[in-house]
Amino acid sequence: MVKAVGGYLIKCDPSIKSIIISIDAIVHDILIEDLDDSTLLINPGKVEYVKNELNMILESNFFDPLTEN
Repeated sequence: MVKAVGGYLIKCDPSIKSIIISIDAIVHDILIEDLDDSTLLINPGKVEYVKNELNMILESNFFDPLTEN
């Protein structure tokens, strides 16, 4: 019997994909399926959470040479 699961298809580069997978390792209910090197299927109820977490992680890793001494 075939079972269909709804979700959001996310296409991104491998570095962003690995960050999303690491977020899922903490929360455990984001990732439905890891499809290939640049594609994930995620839980539709967790899209905003993933966006917020991803933005926080990327902002914390931002380097601005003009503000660094």
